[in-house]
Amino acid sequence: MRTLTRSLATALCLALPAAAQAQQAAPVSRVLQALSASTWTAHTRYLSDDLLEGRAPATRGGLLAARYIAAQFERLGLEPAGDSGSWYHRIPVITHLPAPAFTVTAPTAMPLGYKTDYVAWAMRNDTLVHTTAPVVFAGYGITAPEWDWADFDGVDVKGKIVLVLVNDPGLRDSTIFRGRELTYYGRWTYKIEEAARQGAAGVLFVHTDTSATYGWSTVVGSWTGQQVRLETPPTSLLFAGWLTEGTARRLLASAGQDLDSLTARATRRGFRALPLGVTLDATVQSQVARSETYNVVARLPGRGPHRAEAVLIGGHYDHLGIGPAVDGDSIYNGALDNASGTAAVLTLAEAFARSGVRPDRSLLFIAFGAEESGLLGSGAFAERPTLPLRDLAAVINLDESVVYGRTRDIAALGTDQSSLGPVFTAAARAEGLRLSVDPGAAAGGFFFRSDHFPFVRAGVPSLSLEQGKDFVGHPAGWGAEMARTYGEKRYHQPADEFGPEFTPDGTIQELRVVARTVMSVANAPRQPTWNANSEFRAAGEARVR
Repeated sequence: MRTLTRSLATALCLALPAAAQAQQAAPVSRVLQALSASTWTAHTRYLSDDLLEGRAPATRGGLLAARYIAAQFERLGLEPAGDSGSWYHRIPVITHLPAPAFTVTAPTAMPLGYKTDYVAWAMRNDTLVHTTAPVVFAGYGITAPEWDWADFDGVDVKGKIVLVLVNDPGLRDSTIFRGRELTYYGRWTYKIEEAARQGAAGVLFVHTDTSATYGWSTVVGSWTGQQVRLETPPTSLLFAGWLTEGTARRLLASAGQDLDSLTARATRRGFRALPLGVTLDATVQSQVARSETYNVVARLPGRGPHRAEAVLIGGHYDHLGIGPAVDGDSIYNGALDNASGTAAVLTLAEAFARSGVRPDRSLLFIAFGAEESGLLGSGAFAERPTLPLRDLAAVINLDESVVYGRTRDIAALGTDQSSLGPVFTAAARAEGLRLSVDPGAAAGGFFFRSDHFPFVRAGVPSLSLEQGKDFVGHPAGWGAEMARTYGEKRYHQPADEFGPEFTPDGTIQELRVVARTVMSVANAPRQPTWNANSEFRAAGEARVR
């Protein structure tokens, strides 16, 4: 009898881990079963309807979209998590129309032509900014201790104008930084931030087609005319702008310098900023207006010891509104970009709410506003979150769903940056999908261009879902061709409409992977961490401190 009891006890002990695993798997299964294809289709169809007039920020259509999303969150029984216990988180917006005038005053006078030689805009919210200041060539304008890189070391640029190269040194020397894979240090946004940290009065980027990865016409199209940004406290920077390659060469030649030789020097470790003996008189007049739009924020409370923390699932609901007519249509509906992603956020929120699953950490569902204006909604939330950033464990961004059917692969930006990568890979594997990587996305710096990125800069490990390309039932290369055609004919055009080719199958497949990832992170004993070689590791460590 004693032997039988001992054997039974042993069998029970061996069975316990399997039983525990089954209990842990059950909640995931309930969420997966609650994912509804018709829910995604209905939300996408409505949000991309002409009735919403393209959902531009601070317009009737944009407000209709925000109210609709808030009503859906309320219908699901979620908690409002915006400002003052509401569904809405305010995005203060500055709109400005710059009119700059630049002249090189020393060592010889050299007037510069707006749009032909340079573009520039004010970094203050004033109607007029002006400085006459010396120009300092600051190489790539990078301070990166983990790469032993310090372009500003030993040189005081306070009150001066810094001239910097775009991209990072890995573009020319594949043995440093990440080679041709762009790091955040190569983005113009970083160079503005670093110039402000150094106390500079202005920053100018040297444009080349190779380093910028786009032509001068793109610069002119993007940085002239009306500009929109968040209303934030001023820094030392009065203005920022771009110089054409030819203009930069002429400016450097007036100082007895050569762009090619300076670029070669700047690509070597140990380079230090170089005063040029050139003085620039810079004035930017601006027409300035203030307005606001909103993020829509909901919370599903967790039920574990980490319930004060949260995993954020978001996507932007705004698009371009009403614009120039193309083939008689002036409404830029943004069905794929990003009614489909907003609908995916709502579909996942409904699956969690209907399933009754409550993980350890809370879940935060956000529809971001003003993404198309420069990540303004996500930037505003990262600047002024409704929960401490140390309690934000991770961000999953849904920008454009998979609308053309099921795939054999799935992709996400940021899988190489943090411990979220292995979690996401395991979730994909559980759904029978392989993780694919687009080299063009890495080289083009796409990781820095969507709503997860303001949180990345703040030190929160993040992923942004990308569409797979290997579609079931189609030949190799079909998915890449569909993406190319969309980019050429529908992206940011009135033709981005809900059409008969839209199917929920690929999105539901994608959301199954997202749901598994969210559950793993929400129930993990610790928050995700940055990889040792990530340029955002220091920000992450500071955040949790």
